[in-house]
Amino acid sequence: MIAYATIGVSDLKRAYPFYQALADELEAKHFLGSLDDSFIAWVGPNHEPGIGITLPYNGEPQTVGNGMMIALAAKNPAQVDRLYDIAIAQGGSCEGKPGPRGDNFYAAYFRDLDGNKLNAFVQTA
Repeated sequence: MIAYATIGVSDLKRAYPFYQALADELEAKHFLGSLDDSFIAWVGPNHEPGIGITLPYNGEPQTVGNGMMIALAAKNPAQVDRLYDIAIAQGGSCEGKPGPRGDNFYAAYFRDLDGNKLNAFVQTA
């Protein structure tokens, strides 16, 4: 069971608005850190697993994990659509527009400003 996921970013102040906009839509709350720290983390409204952004601890440049992806649980397909729109409006890039994937999976795929891959999804059945 995943407790939280942390995503490396190259510039915390640049990445923050992207992730805060997604957190707002998901009703996630600030959990730890600040723009004055090297990380910021959010937790879901019912203490679901959280997500954090951080400058790499080792001081090396941020890199994108090939094959790594963080999935954000949405309430319904309309919220998947909104999360995708928010990500794109915040400067993210499309990796797969919202839509059904298989029989009971609705998802959208996008990358953040550093190229990290995320998706928003809901199981529809």
